[in-house]
Amino acid sequence: MNDLLLDISEVSKTFVRGGLWSRQKIAAVSEVSFQLAARRPEILAIIGESGSGKTTLARMILNIETPTSGKLVLDGIDLAAIRNSAGRMAFMHKVQPIFQNPFESFNPLKRLDRYLFMTRRRFSGEAGEGAAETTVNHALHKVGLSLKEVRHRYPHELSGGQLQRVAIARALLAEPKLIVADEPVSMIDASLRISIVNLFKTLRDELGISIIYVTHDLATAYYISDRIMIMQKGRVVESGDARTVLKAPQHPYTRQLREAVL
Repeated sequence: MNDLLLDISEVSKTFVRGGLWSRQKIAAVSEVSFQLAARRPEILAIIGESGSGKTTLARMILNIETPTSGKLVLDGIDLAAIRNSAGRMAFMHKVQPIFQNPFESFNPLKRLDRYLFMTRRRFSGEAGEGAAETTVNHALHKVGLSLKEVRHRYPHELSGGQLQRVAIARALLAEPKLIVADEPVSMIDASLRISIVNLFKTLRDELGISIIYVTHDLATAYYISDRIMIMQKGRVVESGDARTVLKAPQHPYTRQLREAVL
């Protein structure tokens, strides 16, 4: 077994904007490095305002964006070496995304139970309907739902909080080692946010899944995170134990973020 679940080394991402005569390079992420241990599941919060580079970093971890330089290794596999469908499927088995808007994660014309059964078949090869139903129902129970509540229903028939739970259940069907959650509660009613962040703590403690929690919300990051990284203009300006950093921030930008929520 690899000692590191995720090893990110000096990763940068530069976007090029404009035409031939007005070309502009924008450094979205600059020389970011950090690691997640394989044997110690944790919640790492990546915090920053819009334009800080946190979502671009998350997309590189999910292998959606290719880094301009640097190296990302997941469970011993260099992401740059993933070149075929088998490699992509093996990667998706290890890491799953949770996106900001649950209503954009599902086709509004497709029933939710179809999504769940298709996901389970893709990653387990289960052909029997009974076995698949048991597995899907078990995943839904982990997020506080049941197959009975979801069966034959379309995305618009559920609340935002319920739909985000279905998205998490779908991710769990892949049996991942890592979940990358990009602003997962920002589109959910404030009264329901705590239930989702508590769910992430349960996934860490009971299922041993590490979570990268991308957010601008210091309050929820403080509540659930083991470690945090503060990003500003593509760079990590402060990182460490979540409570230590947020109780006594050393960088002016971290202090500015903290003061904004006091």
